[in-house]
Amino acid sequence: MNYISTYSLRMIAENIQNIGEKLKNACIMAGRKPSDVQLIAVSKTFGTDAITLAINAGILEFGENYVQELIEKRNALIDRNILWHFIGHLQSNKVKYLAEWIHMIHSVDSEGLAVEIEKRAAKAGRTIDILIEVNTSEEATKFGIRPNHAIELVKAVSRFDHLNVKGLMTIGPFTDIVDESRAAFRLLRSIFNEVNNNGIGKHPMEILSMGMSHDYAAAIAEGSTMVRIGTAIFGSRTSQSN
Repeated sequence: MNYISTYSLRMIAENIQNIGEKLKNACIMAGRKPSDVQLIAVSKTFGTDAITLAINAGILEFGENYVQELIEKRNALIDRNILWHFIGHLQSNKVKYLAEWIHMIHSVDSEGLAVEIEKRAAKAGRTIDILIEVNTSEEATKFGIRPNHAIELVKAVSRFDHLNVKGLMTIGPFTDIVDESRAAFRLLRSIFNEVNNNGIGKHPMEILSMGMSHDYAAAIAEGSTMVRIGTAIFGSRTSQSN
């Protein structure tokens, strides 16, 4: 199934400008510097024409959820200076397709997956930046390690030579209730602080990847350093038959 944006592609640059202003305002409201929060454009299900327009508007870091789709886009845009983030659930048998070039993997939620990434990174002769995904809302439909096991996983993964644990990632609860979203983000921040305050891991973590189009303001208020924005840039995803 292909997808198209409900927005005109010509509006992508305007959307990026608008979300940039909104992120800036959210940072100011939270008493933070706008430069503290990094934007990742989530381009899953949108084509290379949309990504190209986003690149032309100044975006160079993109998040994708599906390995095959990411590979196809990366190959089509190989001449562009893009940093690709894998943000979806990653199966161990798919790591080999990403290990030689992926910029960051956001969704490491088990030691078994980490072992495979370590093996493939070593074979590729590089170190891969990763985030530990935590299911802060403990919803059964979501991936991610449970919060009470997150620090144990950070310890286990930090022993690998070819993985760099840059921080933590979570997907907020599927709710319009701001207090519930903030509670989930606050929990991730508390785990992040515990890791750093107690010197867990090889080096301090830097990234709290939390917040999407519908809840980035709550995430920024709770300390997010990286937001993953798709709909607010590319528009809603509506199906289109082949």
